[in-house]
Amino acid sequence: MKILVVYTGGTIGMLPSEQGYVPVAGFAERLQAQLGESADQLPQFDLVELERLIDSANVLPEDWRQIALLLERSWADYDGFVVLHGTDTMAYTASALSFMLQGCDKPVILTGSQIPLAELRNDALDNLVTSLLLAASGEIHEVCVYFNGRLLRGNRTRKVRSTGFDAFDSPNCPWLGQVGIDIELRRDLLLEPAIPRFQIPQFDPAAVVSLFVYPGMPARLIDAALDDLRVRGLVLHTYGVGNPPDADVALIAALERAASRGVVVLNITQCHQGAVSQGAYATGATLNRIGVIPGSDLTPEAAFTKLHLLLALDLNGDQLRKALIEPICGECSA
Repeated sequence: MKILVVYTGGTIGMLPSEQGYVPVAGFAERLQAQLGESADQLPQFDLVELERLIDSANVLPEDWRQIALLLERSWADYDGFVVLHGTDTMAYTASALSFMLQGCDKPVILTGSQIPLAELRNDALDNLVTSLLLAASGEIHEVCVYFNGRLLRGNRTRKVRSTGFDAFDSPNCPWLGQVGIDIELRRDLLLEPAIPRFQIPQFDPAAVVSLFVYPGMPARLIDAALDDLRVRGLVLHTYGVGNPPDADVALIAALERAASRGVVVLNITQCHQGAVSQGAYATGATLNRIGVIPGSDLTPEAAFTKLHLLLALDLNGDQLRKALIEPICGECSA
């Protein structure tokens, strides 16, 4: 087995500076120094660094595309891939990669750390070593996140803790694997290998916006968010099972104006667990009337990246609605 490790930046490879931790080139040398002779026990791997290393708080849709293109170019030469990424937006990148690399027949494991590899006490080395072993297992054929003993479906992953080593979870999907003394995979949950049908389009970063409904939210926020004609999609985070404040006539009217202009509105729940059931309450039924699309149990990250990708592929009408509702690669319940 031969694995490609892609270092994109993030805490795992950062060094301290006067301004705080910053991503620094030369990660391969620092890793080799940490591994020492134990490197011989690992699967064979090559390591490449992005030319522009990214603090993941600065990730843009174009960065998703560049990572996907690098993986696509290298696909035939390696048996698996490990992407080292910052934790802040790892769930967004994992989701975006899962949608672009549809039909995955090899593992793509995203990982990182809460403490840099360069620090004496860190979680970086274990996350990286275990990700290499998972990528070389021959049993995974999808985009995953591995972190602190948990193997998670990439497009079901959320960062749930800012400081704990157990930073990631998948609230609406069981873990795909658990790593302790042994590596235990849930083979009944892992996606079957397929025929790659990668779709890596150009993204317009202005195409999708995301709004969080809150008590007293003014309608002008919706109008302001959509005042750029490049905006073609809105992810709306509503209460409970997908309920908006339907008594707010102005807010509902703003959503109607958006829909009549052709903006695709995707409704997801603010709840950490559970799914949208648009119409279970009369408030949600208002969204059905407008033509808002229920987002099932999509995570905010998966909803945002999936809508971005489908719009970038120029899907519209019933074709777009169907693609948003139905799972493409395990990202939501049918």
